[in-house]
Amino acid sequence: MSGSDRVYLDHAATTPVLPQARAAVARAFEKWANPSSPHAEGRAARALLEEARSIISDALGWRHDVIFTSGASEAIEIAAKRARVSGRAHGATEHPIVPYAMGADSKVIPVDGNGLVDEDALDRVLADGPALVAIQQVNNETGVIQPLERIGAKVRAAGSLLLADCAQSAGKLPLPGADFLVIAAHKLGGPPGIGALLAKDPATLEAIGGQEGGYRPGTPAVPSIMGFAAALEADHGWYEEAKRLRAHLDAEIEAAHGEVVAGAAPRIATIACYRMPGVPGAAQMMQLDLAGIAVSAGSACASGSLKTSHVLAAMGWHEEKAREVIRISFGAQTRESDIDTLLTEYRALIGKRRAA
Repeated sequence: MSGSDRVYLDHAATTPVLPQARAAVARAFEKWANPSSPHAEGRAARALLEEARSIISDALGWRHDVIFTSGASEAIEIAAKRARVSGRAHGATEHPIVPYAMGADSKVIPVDGNGLVDEDALDRVLADGPALVAIQQVNNETGVIQPLERIGAKVRAAGSLLLADCAQSAGKLPLPGADFLVIAAHKLGGPPGIGALLAKDPATLEAIGGQEGGYRPGTPAVPSIMGFAAALEADHGWYEEAKRLRAHLDAEIEAAHGEVVAGAAPRIATIACYRMPGVPGAAQMMQLDLAGIAVSAGSACASGSLKTSHVLAAMGWHEEKAREVIRISFGAQTRESDIDTLLTEYRALIGKRRAA
C-alpha cells in the first residue's frame, strides 16, 4: 500500500509538518547567520528569532519568558534540574523523562482509576515544604486532562512551583496557570527537534550562561524556531471536528465490545486509548499496520518496549488487560473516512477473536 493510501492515526507521537511551517523554515534558511553575531547578517537572523518568539507568545497568550530548547524533554530537564526550590514531586502518569529528570528523591503523587491526580496525596506532599511539582496538562497515552487550575492554586498556596507538560495540549487547549510550561513543535505541526520552556519568573530558574538569556546555551536553530512559530500561528479550528470524530469513535468502539480507557475522565479530543479484550495491543497494531492504518500501542517513547504501560499500571490496570490497549490520536489531517476505515478493521479483528 502506498503512503498516500495509508491512514495515519498516531498524531500524538508526531504530526505532519504544516505547509505554513515548511514555508517559514525555508524563509529562515535565507537568513542563515548566527543570531548571536553582532554583524548585519547576525542581526538579521536575530530579528527572525525574536519575531518567532513574539509570534509564539501572542499565539499562546503568554506574556513571560520563552526559552527555546531542542524539544519537550530538554525543557523538562532544564526546569527539573534548575528550578530554585529544594523539593521535587511528580504525578505517577507523567512522561518517562519526568521521573528521570526530577531524580530519585522526587515524590510520586498517585492517580485514581481515571488517571486524575489524587489531590489528598498532593496536599500531603505540599505539606512537606516547597517543591517543584510536575503534572501534565494532558496525558500522552490516555488523553486525560488534569484540573491544573485547581492544582496550581494548591501549589502556589504552599509556596511551591508547578511544572506543566503541555506538549499534547498547546495549540488545542488554553494554557494552564503554571510557573513552567513545556511545549514541543512536532506535536502541533512544526518541525521535530524544537520546543520551548515557558517561564513565568526567570528568577525561579538557575541561569548557567550562554544563549536564551543564559538559560539554554547553544546556537539557536532559527529555521526550526520559525517553523515552530508558524505552526502555532496556523488555524487550529480543526480541533472542534476532532471532538465530534472522537465521540463517534468512542461510541462505535463500545458498540463493538471494546473498552474506552478513562472514559469517565475529561479527555482531550485528539488522544484516546481503547482495549480490545483478548487481543494484545502489539498484535492489533501490527494487523492494523498491514491494513494500512498507523496507530500505536501506547506512548511512542515506549511502544517498542515489552513493559506494560506505567500509565495504566498507575491507574490500577492489571498487566494482562493493559497489554490489550492501543492508542488512537487525531491531527489536522484526520477525516471521518479515516475513522470509518479504522472501525472496519477494528470490528473485523474483534469479530475474529469472538469467533475463535
